[in-house]
Amino acid sequence: MVNWTHSDTVVEYPDAVARMETHVDRMILGQAAEEIWLLEHPALYTAGTSANIADLTDPDRFPVYQSRRGGQYTYHGPGQRVAYVMLDLNKRGRDVRQFVWQLEEWVIQTLGEFNITGERRAGRVGVWVVRHDKPLTAAGTPPEDKIAAIGVRLRKWTSFHGICINLEPDLSHYSGIVPCGIAEHGVTSLVDLGLPVTMDDLDLALKRCFEQVFGKD
Repeated sequence: MVNWTHSDTVVEYPDAVARMETHVDRMILGQAAEEIWLLEHPALYTAGTSANIADLTDPDRFPVYQSRRGGQYTYHGPGQRVAYVMLDLNKRGRDVRQFVWQLEEWVIQTLGEFNITGERRAGRVGVWVVRHDKPLTAAGTPPEDKIAAIGVRLRKWTSFHGICINLEPDLSHYSGIVPCGIAEHGVTSLVDLGLPVTMDDLDLALKRCFEQVFGKD
């Protein structure tokens, strides 16, 4: 059974990592169930294992934390739904590519609940939205904005870290980094796309779509 946990107040990043580490260790010992943890962080940047220091363009703007998740620099802050995913891949199939695909699909189906078409892009981790409402790029194509980031880590085939979806964060806060090392594309959010979605709405959609992608226990 997957337990769902929700934090009503912002959670400091080091506290979240410590809690995940402890929970994953307990899962490995068979002492804890799988868990999805929904939360928000205060404004901060995290550096994944592939982060390039040159992509941290304003290092004094917000706290910067080294993270052992995959990926590069990303932003977390109020108005962004973080879902930390602690699942046992020993029983779900030891396939990292499939797991990342499922996380992407979970986000894509969740966005679909609000009539947003989220898309994958080869060579770019995360979920993207084509902006037909913006001027064409120099190449003559519609611009694309990132709406969700994905970064995970595995320990003995037990996952932690996870996904984040932009509901209504301050998008200007992304200017202190090159998000995920990709400078030629922007970032967006549900509210930026004109959808008055609440965090409760998003959480309900996440729960519905999780079962569609990962199945029921």
